[in-house]
Amino acid sequence: MSEEKKQKPINFRDVSTCESTIQMLQKMADDGVANAFQRAADMKPCPIGADSACCKHCFMGPCRLNAKDPYSKVGVCGATIDTIGARNFARMVASGCAAHTDHGMGMVDVFREVVRGNISGYKIKDEEKLRSVAKSIDIEVEGRTAQEIATDLYEELERTYTQVEGEIPFAKRVPPKTLETWRKAGIVPRGAMREIMELMHRTHIGVDQDYENIVKQCSRTALVDGWGGSMVATEISDILFGTPKPVVAGVNMGFLKEDHVNIIVHGHEPLLFESMIAATNDPAYIEKAKAAGAKGIQLLGMCCSGAEVLARHGVPHAGNFLSVEPVIATGAVDAMAVDVQCIMQALSTVSACYNTRFFTTNPRCRIDGAIHVPFEEHHPEACTNKIVDAAIDRFQNRTAKIEIPRRKDMGVHGFSHEYINYMLGGSFRASYVPLNENIINGRIRGVAGVVGCTNPRVKQDYVHVELVKELIKNNVLVVQTGCSQIALAKAGLDKPDAAVMAGDGLREVCETVGMPPVLSLGSCVDNSRILIACSEMVRTGGLGDSIADLPVAGAAPEYMSEKAICIGQYFVASGVYTVFGVTFPVVEGTKFHKLLFEGLEEQGFGKWGFALDPYEMARMMIDHIDKKRMALGIMGERERKLFSMEDRRA
Repeated sequence: MSEEKKQKPINFRDVSTCESTIQMLQKMADDGVANAFQRAADMKPCPIGADSACCKHCFMGPCRLNAKDPYSKVGVCGATIDTIGARNFARMVASGCAAHTDHGMGMVDVFREVVRGNISGYKIKDEEKLRSVAKSIDIEVEGRTAQEIATDLYEELERTYTQVEGEIPFAKRVPPKTLETWRKAGIVPRGAMREIMELMHRTHIGVDQDYENIVKQCSRTALVDGWGGSMVATEISDILFGTPKPVVAGVNMGFLKEDHVNIIVHGHEPLLFESMIAATNDPAYIEKAKAAGAKGIQLLGMCCSGAEVLARHGVPHAGNFLSVEPVIATGAVDAMAVDVQCIMQALSTVSACYNTRFFTTNPRCRIDGAIHVPFEEHHPEACTNKIVDAAIDRFQNRTAKIEIPRRKDMGVHGFSHEYINYMLGGSFRASYVPLNENIINGRIRGVAGVVGCTNPRVKQDYVHVELVKELIKNNVLVVQTGCSQIALAKAGLDKPDAAVMAGDGLREVCETVGMPPVLSLGSCVDNSRILIACSEMVRTGGLGDSIADLPVAGAAPEYMSEKAICIGQYFVASGVYTVFGVTFPVVEGTKFHKLLFEGLEEQGFGKWGFALDPYEMARMMIDHIDKKRMALGIMGERERKLFSMEDRRA
């Protein structure tokens, strides 16, 4: 059991809306096992650090500035609150960008080895996606084999990370007017390594001390994530493992099975999970599990690894970030395997309390107390077989008391850009025209991307769910990724019958098309699908010439990581109004704060927003959407005709 000091009692219904998580938190409390909610209650955040009013970038400090009177003093070197705030913010962006681009570069490495024939465990599953991605960056596809196209594609996409001059390949996908704004500001990304390196250099003591100049490189670095690292990761995953199409799949802890060997994969890279799917479906292992007394093997996901295979294969998802400790408390998890990102160190301790076999698999993420089994893409079975063997052994030697919540939530997942295109126009008329037309005629007010994590500083899932309910009630179509997707799935918002909660216009569109008012797009790197959708809305016409013209908004209402800051900045730099909750690491009332929340929009970009209350957040986003509609001249009453199939054929 946990050796932490006696903790303050908390009411778990005050910290989560997830019934399964609440049930397991109570069990953990009864068992004397600590959890993130309890640790958050016992750990008061540093107010100076929360506002980014402190600087630890050299050893003359740390310097603490007064957020209530930000210009009353400066750091030892003379750095102002604006310089310090910009440096701190920029380093968050650099770290978040590094996480996503390292993931993306890993996918390029595997893609290269698949194309060269050095890896046999993976292959190109979606040749149509291969050709469309290649064509989008001007690689010739006509009359060429998949092998020839793939060879050119990986060589081109490698430039996303390694080139030092020029523009990243996917800059070709950016709407021309948006790209013109970037070029004018000097922020078109060159290559991820160059941008991250330069940003870290600029924020070193005694280098860049102009907050506006720092923000330019900050935007450039963020853009190489959204339009580079993350977009490459998503596109290669689709090429290798298949582009998602809507699939009915389940979410919640009720999908654990007491009479099965239960294995959970948690993290962010799809390679481990895809190989685990193969291993757990191996007839030899199924028979081995049955010989141990189990009826079979149940594989489930957590966090973004789980979101990818939920969308791509319909593998059940056990819960989002803040449910990852409570799910182990069920006692039914025989093994948990993790790769990178959003992996709590406490999982090793909690797993030991319930005799769950806990594995790290990636050299970037090792945890004291965990069993490390290296995952090697050329021979993935060497890792996955050990995990399955250990899970079967744990099943037949279970000692933990089993308590599985009964809650199961079904929904529709897997709305890739390609499927949305098909859904709106069919095989022969695939297009965003129906979406744009219904925005123009007012049936759909606009589009909102609601994404991101869960954070123990706010009530788990509450802000996500209430925000989205308010948005769809006001005819705003919602697309979402990451842990937000699981929060909304548990609330039943990604089912077609959730259209009854939408406003009249959005409901009519949803019922006609047969879609939910909330479209689930996948993991956090799949935010790039939202960027592609925005570009397609611009290309389709009628809603302005740049992403900044669109009646769209974004939100990360319960974010918790530096990756989220980077995601937010690349949406802002792309032209999207982006609202965050929980806290915002900038001192209000400073010139730097004003630049992020007002000045960037005046320069032709998007802007930041912040709110704690979900209804206030929804109002801010809707007001922005209405402002964009007003600028486009589409605020007035218009004929609202939803075209029948006969009309569309005509």
